[in-house]
Amino acid sequence: MKKYLVLFSAVVLSSAMLSCSSSSATEEEDLGESKKIVNMLSEPQPIQLTAEQKVFANDNNQFTLNFLKTVNEVDQSGKSFIYSPLSITYVLGMVNDAATGDTEKELEQTLGFHKGGIKAVNDYCKKLIEGLPKVDNKVTLDIANAIFLNKDYALKQQFQQDMQDYYDAKAEALDFSSPQTLEHINGWCNDKTKGMIPKILDEVNPYMVSYLLNAIYFKADWASKFDPKNTKEETFTTEKGSTTLPMMHQNVLISYLKTNTYSAVILPYGSGLWNMTVLLPEEGATTDDLIKEVAQSSVLNNRGWCETGGNVFQGYEVDLKLPRFETASDTDELGLVELMKKMGIKQAFDSDFAEIPNMCEDRNLYISMMRQKAKIKVNEEGSEAAAVTVAGMDLTTAVGPQEYPKATFHANRPFVYVISEASSGVILFVGKFTGI
Repeated sequence: MKKYLVLFSAVVLSSAMLSCSSSSATEEEDLGESKKIVNMLSEPQPIQLTAEQKVFANDNNQFTLNFLKTVNEVDQSGKSFIYSPLSITYVLGMVNDAATGDTEKELEQTLGFHKGGIKAVNDYCKKLIEGLPKVDNKVTLDIANAIFLNKDYALKQQFQQDMQDYYDAKAEALDFSSPQTLEHINGWCNDKTKGMIPKILDEVNPYMVSYLLNAIYFKADWASKFDPKNTKEETFTTEKGSTTLPMMHQNVLISYLKTNTYSAVILPYGSGLWNMTVLLPEEGATTDDLIKEVAQSSVLNNRGWCETGGNVFQGYEVDLKLPRFETASDTDELGLVELMKKMGIKQAFDSDFAEIPNMCEDRNLYISMMRQKAKIKVNEEGSEAAAVTVAGMDLTTAVGPQEYPKATFHANRPFVYVISEASSGVILFVGKFTGI
């Protein structure tokens, strides 16, 4: 038995922002407030991953990009979305701990863990669970896992021990026929996401064997906040016309990249190890073109994002505009089980062929339902994001003074974004904002 996971659910590269009034900001005395240049370039202090763990992080990030591509292809609503493939990885990782045969193989291959072995994957997951929340004391990151077990069943001792040792998840036996159980499970979601995801289940199936859950909560201020007085209502061009949105504005010294398909900037949070990378299609290109390009690339930099075709992020003085927005998503509208099947995980969801014998005493299980809810808020202060994933188990980067090139990055049309941690390169969230 082998298993493979990775840690959850927000998104970019490293660069520390210093306020315009600090000595590192470059500013000419006679320039007005809107012309201040904020230095957002810095050197990260990394989480120490082994060579094998770096491969895990890279390949699981590829799972994240594949998920982004798959969702974008399936979701034809034109609406904005936000998801955490890392949260999905945690839940499927817990399932994988109990899987064998081809079921285990599909889970591991799709998640990007290949043949690392149970111990190696568990050690990797534990390192991220323990290490990521401590990377920056200016950033709040909470990762929680839980197992709610139907009181009529018993978990295998080894599975219970693995869940506690590596996922910090303690099984709780509940009466699945009691209305209070639904309130209890949803209360856990509400608590672990600080109210952003108040519930994950609409009902509890009294015949379900167990529910496995992961919750991720992220909250961080920009390293250099946007001044609200510079936020103005401006036109945002959607794929179906145009609308008016509050556009935040500042001039920054920041990591910037430009390809034939898109341009991108890295917006750091806190001390600079957590980031949001915003990718904006070039004129004539679409978010579909952008997503296809980055998903097809297997080259990820150490900060968790693609640098393709010789294009790399470099320091630029950028005239930056970004909309203030809020997005919430629910995979119930798309069918998370079908999305996972489309990506290559099939047997785990098949009641006839699933091989998950090591979770429950004297029982073989399969995943009969799966759902994720996620939400993000982006404003002048920073970002707040959360995600909860549930699976129902049933039987059967300091830079000295220098001249920088200039660029304009006005995100006034649909764009893609990711939230990541720089030292490990792990991506927590991916999203698309369309203005709808």
